[in-house]
Amino acid sequence: MRLVFANNLNKQKTNENSSIETRCSKNLKVAILVRVSTAKEEQKSSLDTQKKIFTRMCEENNWEIYDIYEEVESGTHTNRKGLNQLINDAKEGKFNLILAKELSRLARNVPLAYQLREILNKHKVHLKTLDGAIDTLNGDLDKFGLYAWIYEQESQKTSNRLKQTFRARAKEGEFNGSEPPYGYYLKDKKLYVRDDYEVVKRIFNMYLQGKGFDAIARQLYNESIPTPAQLKGKSNASDKWHGSTIKVILTNPHYTGTLVQCRDTKPSVTDKRQPLPESEYVIIENAHEPLISIEMFNTVQELIISRSRIRPQAEVHLFTNTIFCADCGRGMHFKKNRKGYVCGNFNKHGSKACSDHFIKETELEEIILNDIKSIAQQMDLDGLIDRVIKQLESNTKNNTNRLSQVEQNIEKLKKQKVQLTSLLADNSIDIEEYRLTIEEINKKIDDLMSDKLKLEKSKDQSKRERKNMKQLKNELKEYIHFNKLTPEMLHRLVDRIEIKEDGSPKIYYRFANDFLNE
Repeated sequence: MRLVFANNLNKQKTNENSSIETRCSKNLKVAILVRVSTAKEEQKSSLDTQKKIFTRMCEENNWEIYDIYEEVESGTHTNRKGLNQLINDAKEGKFNLILAKELSRLARNVPLAYQLREILNKHKVHLKTLDGAIDTLNGDLDKFGLYAWIYEQESQKTSNRLKQTFRARAKEGEFNGSEPPYGYYLKDKKLYVRDDYEVVKRIFNMYLQGKGFDAIARQLYNESIPTPAQLKGKSNASDKWHGSTIKVILTNPHYTGTLVQCRDTKPSVTDKRQPLPESEYVIIENAHEPLISIEMFNTVQELIISRSRIRPQAEVHLFTNTIFCADCGRGMHFKKNRKGYVCGNFNKHGSKACSDHFIKETELEEIILNDIKSIAQQMDLDGLIDRVIKQLESNTKNNTNRLSQVEQNIEKLKKQKVQLTSLLADNSIDIEEYRLTIEEINKKIDDLMSDKLKLEKSKDQSKRERKNMKQLKNELKEYIHFNKLTPEMLHRLVDRIEIKEDGSPKIYYRFANDFLNE
C-alpha cells in the first residue's frame, strides 16, 4: 500500500535568526530594579545608593524613568513581587530598558534567566547591568545566553520525552491531534464517522469530475453547508467555504482509514516546525472507518500535483485593482467570455453572496473618455490652475509657521522632562509624582507630534500638487484628442470606480477636489 502526498510539494523554509537591536536610543523608557537580600540597615542604605546611581545615569543619557522596582529578598526565590511586576510591565511594553546593578540582582536561578531572555527577544526590552557584564544596547548577551542555554537543555530533554510519547501513541493507533478531520468525531483518541460524512465524499467526487477548489467551495456555500469552523463552534466562524479548506480535506490521508502521523517536528525547542521525510511517518492502516478508498485518494493527489504545475501569469486588464462592487466592496473580476467585469464575491461564491454587477469593458472605457473630454473642454484651465496654485502657496506658508511653533513647544516639554529627572535624582520629588507629571507631559508631546506629522504631510502634499498642476493642465488638453483610454491615463486621473447592481458606474476622479469644487 502506498499513499501519495500532494502536500509534500511545499518548500522547506529556512530559519531566520533575529538579532537584538544594538543601537542606543536617546528616547529610552527605563525600568530600574534595586534589590538587597535582607532588611538590615546597612543593606537598606544600599537601596538608596543604587537608586541615586541609576537616576543620575538616566539624567545623563536623557532617558525617561518609568518606575523603580524595589526588593528586599533573596535572588534565588522565583515568587518575587518586584521582579514579577517588572516582567508583567515589560510584556505590556511599558518600558524598553531594564537597569540593574548586576545579573544576580535579577536572577540566581536558570528559569528566571531564561524568562528574562524571552522578554528581551519577544518584547524588544534591553538589559544593562552596572558592572558591565551585560549590555544588550551594545549587543552583549554572552553571559545571559549561558543561563538560557542551560535551561534550554532541560527543555529539550522534556521535548524529546514528549516526542517519544506521541510517537508511541501514534504507533498504537491513537489520534494525536486535538481536532478531528471534517466528517469525523474524536472519542478516546479514536476517530469515528460523523453523520455529515457524505459531504467529504462529495468533495472528492466533485474534484474528480473536474471542479477546482474554489468551484467546490462556492457550491457548498450556496447550498448552505456548515463550514468546519462553524461545526467546531468558533466565535469568528464564517459561513463561506474557501478553496484552501477544500484543499486541506482533499490532501488529508486520514479519510482512507489510515492514520498518518508524526509528519513534522521541531529540531529544537527554539526552532520552527519542519516536515519529516515520508520514511519517518508513523502510518497505521485500518485505524478507523474509511470515507474514501486509497485508490481515489491517490488519484486525487496526482490530479492536484498535475493541476498545480506552473501556469502563465494571469493577464492584468485595464481596470484591474481600480473597479469595485458598489454593494459588497469586493474587487471586480474580468470575464473573458463576457468581455467585461463581474463582482468578485459573485464570481467566487455565487448569487447567495452578491449579484454580478456586470459592465462591459468597452462601455466603461467610453464613459470615462467622454467624461474627461467634456471636463477638459468646459473648464477654464488657466484660470483654475492659477487659483489652485495660489491657494496651495498660502496653505504651505501657514503650515510652515504652525510647524515651527509646534516644534518649539515639543522642545520646551522635553526640557521639562530632563528637569523632572534631576528633581527625582535629588529626592526633591517622589517616584509617583514624577510618573504622573511625566505621563501628562508625554500626552502633550504625543498630541504635538501628531500635529507635526499632519502639518509635514500637508506641506509635502501641497508641494507635490503645485508641481503637478501644469502637468495636469497639459495632460487634460492632450486627452481631448485621445480615442483610447491607456492604463497611464486611467491611473493618473481615476482613483476608484464602483459598479452598481444595474451596471452603472460611479467614477471617483483624482482631480475632482481641485477643480470640480471651484
